[in-house]
This record gives sequence, C-alpha cells and structure tokens, in this order.
Amino acid sequence: MEKTKKKSPWSWVPSLYYAQGIPYVVVMTVSVIMYKRMGVSNTDIALYTSWLYLPWVIKPLWSPLVDLFKTKRWWIVTMQLLVGAGLAGVAFTLPLPSFFQYSLAFLWLLAFSSATHDIAADGFYMLGLKEGQQSYFIGIRSTFYRFAMITGQGLLIILAGFFEVFTGQEPVRFTVTADPQAQEIRPSVGFDNTGNFDELTFVITSEDVVLSTQQISKEEADSLKNFVITQNLANEFSQEEKTVEVSVSWWARTISQPFADWLRARIGRDEALDTSLDEYQGNLALVGVMLEGYLEEEREIVLNTTFRRGDGSVRLVGGDRLVFTSQNQHETAWLLVQLDPKLDTRATAYFEGRSGNIPLAWTLTFVILALLFLGFFIYHKIALPRPANDMATIQQDGKGVFYEFFQTFGSFFRKENIGPALAFLLLFRLGEAQIVKMASPFLLDPREIGGLGLTTGQVGIVYGTIGILALTLGGILGGLMASKKGLKFWIFPMAIAMNLPNLVFVYLSYSQPVSFWLISGSVALEQFGYGFGFTAYMLYMIYFSDGKHKTAHFAICTGLMALGMMIPGMISGWIQEIIGYQNFFIWVVLCTIPGFIIIRFLKIEKTFGIKDKDKKEE
Repeated sequence: MEKTKKKSPWSWVPSLYYAQGIPYVVVMTVSVIMYKRMGVSNTDIALYTSWLYLPWVIKPLWSPLVDLFKTKRWWIVTMQLLVGAGLAGVAFTLPLPSFFQYSLAFLWLLAFSSATHDIAADGFYMLGLKEGQQSYFIGIRSTFYRFAMITGQGLLIILAGFFEVFTGQEPVRFTVTADPQAQEIRPSVGFDNTGNFDELTFVITSEDVVLSTQQISKEEADSLKNFVITQNLANEFSQEEKTVEVSVSWWARTISQPFADWLRARIGRDEALDTSLDEYQGNLALVGVMLEGYLEEEREIVLNTTFRRGDGSVRLVGGDRLVFTSQNQHETAWLLVQLDPKLDTRATAYFEGRSGNIPLAWTLTFVILALLFLGFFIYHKIALPRPANDMATIQQDGKGVFYEFFQTFGSFFRKENIGPALAFLLLFRLGEAQIVKMASPFLLDPREIGGLGLTTGQVGIVYGTIGILALTLGGILGGLMASKKGLKFWIFPMAIAMNLPNLVFVYLSYSQPVSFWLISGSVALEQFGYGFGFTAYMLYMIYFSDGKHKTAHFAICTGLMALGMMIPGMISGWIQEIIGYQNFFIWVVLCTIPGFIIIRFLKIEKTFGIKDKDKKEE
C-alpha cells in the first residue's frame, strides 16, 4: 500500500518549476512590453519595473517565515493562488484611467508572492526528493524553468498580439529588404494608394522597401532621425520623452576614474584601435503612414509597429507608437527603419503595425494567465506529495517566533565549513559573472576595437537559439552524470567544464574569425560547459542547506549567489573598457582560479547525490 501512495517526481517537478518561472518573466519582461504598448514613457518603465526585482533580491530576509509557519506544500499552493490573484488584478485594472499605478500595485503583489513561491518550491524540492533524485532532476527543473522564460518572452507576447489584431483595423504590414546591389541608396517616399475609403484604413507609402546596405554619414542619419521626431511631435502622433540628467558621482570623480586612468596607463588597450565609429551609420528608410476614413472626434487609434520576423539586423528606430485622432488623421506619420552598420549581405525583415484595443488585448492575456495559475493551484494541491518531514518549525517545538527567526539566520553562519562555503558561493562564478555581461557586446562591437562585428540578428541566433540549446543540454547531462557518482566525484570536473571553455573567448578575441559557424560553435561550447558545470553549484547549495532550516538556508545561498554575480558583473564593463577585450578575457580566465582552489577545502559526503544509493536505502 505504501508504494501506491508514492508520486513520481515527473508528475510535479516539471509543472512546479514551469509555474515558478512564469510570474518572474511576467514581472521582469512582459510588463515592460505591456507598458510600452500602453504608452508609458521609457523613463517610467525603466524606473518602476526595475524596482519590481527587489523581492527576489531580499527574499532571504523573510525566508525563515516559510520554515517557521505552515508546510512548504501549503506555501506553494497558497502563493500560486495569490499569483493568480495578482495576475487577475493586473487584468482588471488595465482598462482604468489610472491603470499604471493600480497595475504596479498588483505586480508588487505578484512579485512578492512569486519570490515566496520560489523559497517554498526550492525547499519542497529538497524535501520531496531523495539525494539522488535531486541530482537527477536538477537539469530537468532548469529546463522547464527555461521553457517558462520562452513562454513569457514569446508565446505570451504572440497571444497579446493576436488579441490586438482581432480587436482593431487591418494591420499595417511592410517588408524591408537590405540589398548591397540596390540602385538607390534610399528609396523615394510618396503615397500611391490614397483615396476615398468607407472604413477606417491605414495606408503606407510602400509595402516593400528595398534599402541599400551602404553606410551613410552621422550627420545625414541624425538629420533623418530629427525629421521623424519633429514631424511626429508637431502633428501630435507622439509625445516627447522625459529626459533624466545624469551627474558624475563623487565615487567616479575621486576614486574610480583616477584608478581607471592609472590602470589604463599600465595595461590598457592599444588606443590606436579606437576609431571614430560614429562617423558612419547604417542606412535609414522612411515609411509614411496615414489613416483614411471617418474617425469620430473623441476617439483615438494607436498604431503600434514592431519587428515580426526575419533578420534582426534590420530594426525600427522611430515611430513605433503613433496616436491618430480626428485632428491629425490626414497628416503623415513617419516610421524609421535602420540597418545594422555591419550588415553587408542581403537580409529581409517583416514589420507589422497593429491598432487594436490594447488595454483589452492585455486584459485578456492576463485573464488567461490568472486562469492558468488557478489551474496550477488545483493541480498541485492534488499532485504534490506530502513528505513526512514537511512541517512547520514553530508547530514542531513551540519556541518563540522571534527566537526562531533569528536562530535560522544564525544557524546558517554557524554551519560547519562555513568559510569555504561562503567563498565558494561568492567566487565560483567569478569569471562567468563577467563573461555573461560582456559576451554579447564583444560579439557586436566592430573589429576595429577588438570585437567580432556580428550583426544584431546573428547575435540573436548565437545566444537565442544555439546558446540556449547548448545550455539546456549541458544542464540535463550534468544532472544525469551527477546522479551516477555523486557531487564529490563530479564537482572538480564540472568546475573545469564551467571555466575552461572561457578560453574560447581568449581565442576569439585574438583570432577574430569571420566564420559565423566557428563563432557559434565556440559560444555553444562555452554555454554547454556552463550548463554542465552549474549543476555542481546548484547541488552544493542543496547539500550545504541541508538541515532543520533547509528552505531558509537555501534562500540565503541563492542570495549569496546573486551577490556573487551582481558585483563582478557591475564592474566588468568598466574593466573591459580600460584593458580591451583581449586582456579582459585573460583576466576572466584568471578569475576562475579561486574557484578551483576553494573546492579543495569543501567538505562533501562521498555518496551525496548518487541515485543508486536511494534505491539501496529503500
């Protein structure tokens, strides 16, 4: 009878971590796109949505509460219900005049509920699975978390876009083709399809734009950009963005800049590499839009134009959001498309402008998300197992809340081997923390200053497709391997797998290959090694967190992990600008050495993480 009650981890681990990722990507990514579509300024979007990350930063501060009160299972299903309530709150406030303030309040509820859900889910993972299973499913849980990221960044946006099309005029569609052989540097602009329309209809100057890849001067590019901005503002198709003045801080004036000058004088990059990169820019194309037909006086139609598919090296740089009213509908609104200055081959991009009821479209999207989390709540209330050791600390021994709260923090720092453990958590990813910030700029920067000169579209393929696939495969393989011989056996090989591939960036910075597939293969190797090696890091956090307060202790570990990524990442760009890419990647490789040294001082049980051991114990 006992065995029939056991539930396979496959019935709840994938769904639990898929549910964990959805609210995070909604808060961090989807909300930015939603507010942009709703007409919120870039300044407000950047300021207020950045603050929404705070709950994940400070979640270790209230993680003991998840240990002290109720079971982890209770916290998971309750937080999923609250996440659903937050999503529903966003949905129903979007049509209101003060939607920005109200929806932000519900996003805060969503963020805190999601961060608390993360604490409980990670704790439940350690309680609901045996050691070997924890190793085996590390890659699986990471994969489904990444599926959630893909859902948020792709499927949810597509869904909102579908509702926009469904509730508005016929979309504006046009194609831009970059052609090195184009006869005209820039196509002429003129309407050839205006006339009398019975229904509201958007007309554009051309549905097929062919643009030369020849670069143009900075002055000419600035002139065209200013024309679009001035005309759209004058006819009230757009509003002027708020600007924020940035002052030089005391730290920069007195410490960082003098130190940077000193460092640059001794090991800085060759300044001869620096050229006037802004002298020439990618070519630009103008696309005019008019609204024909009768538009009621108090009604406004918003046209949101975005890149739909094709080569990301062709991008929209002006006129992405245009507001049409009865006063300006017969004026010309302007869209501006620019080529990546490094693009020298034929490329095509497809753009689409939608004019649907945006508040309604996003309301429907968030209603669907709320229903999804209601489904998660019901499913996990049934599917999650009930481990015997999943209990509240307060209920177990009856000690005071404040005593237990502070005892939880204190017990973490009194753990055996705490010194090497802290050093490992903070320094094991010291090199990777800097690579992750500077890899894309390195691929994008021109060869004249040490980069590889890839286009935006090529970088999207390298990291958005090939890189994600390699990272996922590395993570799954790492979990499978760790479950065979345990963490102690694999931690050093995984450290090598995570850090040694950083040498490919040293190679790329010195050789600057032109082969796209060679570059892609090098990045894939680095991402695979990162996925494989990160398994050891995750398993060690699980191992070190084990004990009475494992849920809170794991949350503290993740906070230290974030700190270990944040600080090196913050200074990585500063270091690179001083010493150049070649020296920077050598520096990154040197930064991996502390991680190897610290491993020798970690105390890990030989059998931790071995799946076969679980079977023998049964």
